[in-house]
Amino acid sequence: MVQLTLPANSKVRKGETHRAAAAAGNVRRLLVYRYDPDNADNPRMDSYEVDMDSCGPMVLDALIKIKNEIDPGLSFRRSCREGICGSCAMNIDGTNELACMQAIDDFKGDIKVYPLPHLPVIKDLIPDMSNFYAQYASIKPWLQSRTPPPPGRERLQSKNDQEKINEPSACILCACCSTGCPSYWWNDDRFLGPATLLQAYRWLVDSRDEATGERLDQLEDSFRLYRCHTIMNCTNTCPKGLNPARAIAEIKKMMIERRH
Repeated sequence: MVQLTLPANSKVRKGETHRAAAAAGNVRRLLVYRYDPDNADNPRMDSYEVDMDSCGPMVLDALIKIKNEIDPGLSFRRSCREGICGSCAMNIDGTNELACMQAIDDFKGDIKVYPLPHLPVIKDLIPDMSNFYAQYASIKPWLQSRTPPPPGRERLQSKNDQEKINEPSACILCACCSTGCPSYWWNDDRFLGPATLLQAYRWLVDSRDEATGERLDQLEDSFRLYRCHTIMNCTNTCPKGLNPARAIAEIKKMMIERRH
């Protein structure tokens, strides 16, 4: 695997131009990061011209068209195409985005597409998410309750309590925020990153959870939580409009309150 730290200027190797696109007037050019671990070539940027008259409006639509009609070897993840699964997160023109939610018309000129920054690259636009998911698993993202549930019914919450978990529950674990965070680039082996900390906050404020003390103990570390320097890249890049930085600040507040 190759480590991609930041989108860099790479020499562009022109790929085959789709004949239909060459003859059409409404053509957009995508420069796509390519890396194949099965050969010894260095990573490169390939150029593709896409006829937008026969393509959907999103960057993911263009990538699917490229794979189906121009270059079947191009590799990327995608699933729902509705901004729900987070599979198609990638760096598009310097910003971490969901390719299925990013309109091509939002860009002028050529569109540069890279995998998410910093993560090791498995192939082309597919990053290795193993460490990211291991960190997520480390916070025990499930309800921990010692009190037996009411017989024959669910554990109920008030509307106000439920609203506290609305925003963090909307996180789709796309990793756009964590891979946009310089602190995570420098300390991904110990700093949990914005996405995992947002999920930790989701369980800390859940009125049904009874492991608050243990959860805070697990986060009480100079790196796991406190490597956040409020740079705000996480909040600025979140494709769902969430605010991981605020959640991290609230966790720090909880740490202080329990000491007094």
